[in-house]
Amino acid sequence: MRKAFVIVSTLLLVAFALQFVLAAVGAFTKPAGEGAYVLHSVNGTVVIPVLALLTILCAGLAKAPGRLVGLAFLPLGLVVVQALTAVLANASTDVAGVSTPFGLTTAGLHALNGIIAVHVVVAVQQQARKLARPAPAGATAVTVREGGLV
Repeated sequence: MRKAFVIVSTLLLVAFALQFVLAAVGAFTKPAGEGAYVLHSVNGTVVIPVLALLTILCAGLAKAPGRLVGLAFLPLGLVVVQALTAVLANASTDVAGVSTPFGLTTAGLHALNGIIAVHVVVAVQQQARKLARPAPAGATAVTVREGGLV
């Protein structure tokens, strides 16, 4: 199950990287129509959430430490924030349909949250790989008590 955790977290990382490419495709599509961001939207609302849920599931089934399971939950929460900032940015227009400063600021936060999400997924993927590595031959487990040396 640990290998599955590595694979799914890697796929999640790839999906997040692809999300930036798809955002650029939408931004540079000329003429920019309603469908310019459709691939970005599908990846962000379907593919990434499914992979985030699978990452959480695999972390639990791989018997990852609680902290890593908690870290695996974080991308899903950040995806929810992404959706909220996108909706808020798109809804923040004036009566003529022109973006407001608030809407543009919210759109900037959408991009910033995406960068943060990628960094979290990188951390999850690195920890998943570390967890999947077998212990070196002849290694002995060492138990460290909390509270320092006595």
